[in-house]
Amino acid sequence: MASLTQSVPVRAFSSRKGVVEEYFYFAMSLLIATIVVTGFSRTVNQNLFHPAIPRPFLLWIHASAFSGWICFYILQSALVRSHNVRLHRRLGWIGAGLGTLMVPLGFTIAIIMGRFDSRQLHQYDPTFLSIPFYDMVAFGTLFSLAIYWRRKPDLHRPLLFMATCCLLDAAFGRFDFIFYHYLFFPCLDLVMLLGVIRDLMINRRVNAVYRYALPLLIVGQTITVYLWHGSPAWWLRTTRAILR
Repeated sequence: MASLTQSVPVRAFSSRKGVVEEYFYFAMSLLIATIVVTGFSRTVNQNLFHPAIPRPFLLWIHASAFSGWICFYILQSALVRSHNVRLHRRLGWIGAGLGTLMVPLGFTIAIIMGRFDSRQLHQYDPTFLSIPFYDMVAFGTLFSLAIYWRRKPDLHRPLLFMATCCLLDAAFGRFDFIFYHYLFFPCLDLVMLLGVIRDLMINRRVNAVYRYALPLLIVGQTITVYLWHGSPAWWLRTTRAILR
C-alpha cells in the first residue's frame, strides 16, 4: 500500500514531464507571437499604418517577412506537435528561404531606416546600428546551424527557438521602461532560459546548444549595448559612414 501511494506523485510528475516535452516548443511559438503582437501594437499605427511622414516601402516588406517568420515558426511547431513530420520537412525549405532572406533584409532596412530617421525625423543615433546588426548576426548564425543540423532534432529545435528569440528585442524595446533601461536583451534571454528549464525538467541536464550558445549570445549582447551606449569613436565614425 505504501509503495502504491508513493507511485502516485511519481506518475503525476512523469505526466507533467510528458506534457512539457510534447507542448514546449509549440507553446513557446505562441508566447513569442504574443510578445511580438503586444510590443508592436504599441507603435505600429504611428510608425507604419498611419505615420505623419510616410515610411520607406521596404519597411512594409521587412514587416511582412519577419511577421511571416513568426507565423511559419508557429506552423512548423504545430506540425511537429501533431506528428506530421513529413509535411514539416517539406515546408522546411520554404522556411530556409525565408530565413535566408531575412538576414540581408534586416541589415538593409536598418541602414535605410537609420537614414530616414536621421534625415526626416532628425532623431537617430547612428551608433544604434549595433542593435539591429547584432540581431541579424545572431539570428543568421543560429539559423544556419539549425539548417545544417536539420536532421538532429535535439540540436535543430533549440537552435531555431533561440534564433527566433533573438528577434524579440525589437518587440520588448517597444516598452519605454524596457528600452530606456536596456532590458530588451535580458528579457529575451529570460525567454531562452525557459528552454534550459525544460531540459532540466525532462532530461536533468542542459542541452549543449544552450550551454554554448547562450553565454556567447550574452557576451555579444554586452558588446552590442556598449557600442551603442558607450559610442566609441571608431564605431561612431563607422556608423556615420554607413548612413552617409
